Order: sequence, then C-alpha cells, then structure tokens
Amino acid sequence: MIESFYKSNNRDFTIVHGDCFDVLSQFDFKFDMVFADPPYFLSNGGISYQAGKVVCVDKGDWDKGGTAESIMEFNRNWLTLCREKLKDNGTIWISGTHHNIFSIANLLTELGYKILNVITWAKTNPPPNISCRFFTYSTEFILWARKSPKVPHKYNYELMKAINDGKQMTDVWRLSAILRWEKSCGKHPTQKPLALLSRIILASTNHNDWILDPFAGSSTTGIAANLCNRRFLGIEKEIEYVELSKRRRMEIDNEEVRCNYIKKLKDLSFIDDRLVIKEPPMEYGINELPF
Repeated sequence: MIESFYKSNNRDFTIVHGDCFDVLSQFDFKFDMVFADPPYFLSNGGISYQAGKVVCVDKGDWDKGGTAESIMEFNRNWLTLCREKLKDNGTIWISGTHHNIFSIANLLTELGYKILNVITWAKTNPPPNISCRFFTYSTEFILWARKSPKVPHKYNYELMKAINDGKQMTDVWRLSAILRWEKSCGKHPTQKPLALLSRIILASTNHNDWILDPFAGSSTTGIAANLCNRRFLGIEKEIEYVELSKRRRMEIDNEEVRCNYIKKLKDLSFIDDRLVIKEPPMEYGINELPF
C-alpha cells in the first residue's frame, strides 16, 4: 500500500516519499502529462559561481554518476515506467543539458515515443564562466514528446500565441532561472523556475488534468500545476525535499500569497482569468489516486 507523505486539503497536490522505480510500479493510474528533471549525474567535485561566490556543484549522492551503461539503463527504466503511466494522448517533458539530453532523446525513440520539440531554455541570468576557457553556459534543453506516434496530443496553440504577443511561439524560450521570491520556503539545488513550468503546463494540459513528476525535488511542477488549476502527483526520495514540497504547497493555501505568485509570473499576467486568481482552487469530491 502506497502512502502519501502529504496531500493538500482539496486533493490537488500529493507528494510521496520514495523511489519512483518502486512507487510507479505499484499503481495503474494514468496521467495527462509528465514532467521529469532527472539527475544529470554531474556531482563530481566541480565548481561554479553563485551570488558572488565560488561554490562546489556537488548536489548530493543522488546526482553522482556511474558508468555510461548504468546511466543509460537508469534512464531507460524510468522512461519505460513513465510511458506506462501516460494516457494514450499524454505527453512527457524532460529537462537536461548536453550531458544527458541526447542519450535521452535516443531512448525516447527507442521506446516508441514521438519527439515533438526540443525547447532551448535561454536563461536571462546565467552564472558567469569562471574558467574563461569556453563560452558561458546559459541554456538548458527540454524535450517534449508524446506517448504514441499515431495518437494526437494536446497543444493549446492559441494560448501560447497570446502569451507571445500574438505571434507563434518558437522553440527558444528566454526565461530567468529561479528568483529570490521562489526560495521563500527553502531551495533545491536544481530548482526550476515557476515561469518555465507554468508555460509547459499551460501549453499541453487542460484544467483539472493530472500531472506526474517522478523526480519532484521541491515540487515546482506541483506548485505551477496548482496555480494553473491542474492536479499533481510528485515522487521524491530525499526527505528534506519532500518536506520542502509540503511547505511550498501549504504556503499557497494563503490566497494572498497565491495571488502574489501569479502576478509575479509576467508571462501569465494577462491571462489571470485562466489561472483563477480571485477564486479558490476547485474542490475535488473524491480522490482519484489510489493512495
């Protein structure tokens, strides 16, 4: 029996403390969308530059790499599990850098997914390159793929066009990395910005859809999902980040905080009616998840 670590009062947010390989194999529920920010396996003693200081980039044992073969098998296994948990018209988004994204793209094709786009996230506030021996890293990549080559997927084209000043949105997104106000409850070392996840969710899901994040971290996916009136299941194996996820979700139960968060998402500022600023999140009479 799977037990949730925390579940919001209206049941739109569930976080499970555990390993996604164990948890996902224990239920048959299907999701409309998956967002995954898997380990990049880069914690190898390197250094970076943050807030004016040189810092170690080691993020934890969960990010320490193995052999090329073991990393490939790790990615193949979780991608297989996630495909089983997607609805036939569901899509998956996967973030990464050049270190892992190309091998993951090959695995998506191998496993029967259809790649739709490779988004380039161009960060407007990247850390400087302290070695001065190559170009400054300022981008990450986000793969977008659907479960089946033959089943149409959801894409809210008109909404994305509206966000982009009436023009078709391209596959290059200029968005900042996380800002100070997104760390009010604490910080995860690979935390993604709410603006990024909100755009992903609004692009490929509808109100009340279910979203899965198998590597939830501090549950930015879940916070963005709830701000957009979607429902969320996150799985996270590190207890400190499960607790951080709970604090972040409880924070937006305060309607003033919730509204303030939405107002700060500049890309969404003109579609407040879609995010329901003035109304509380929808109440769900039954819990559709089996735990």
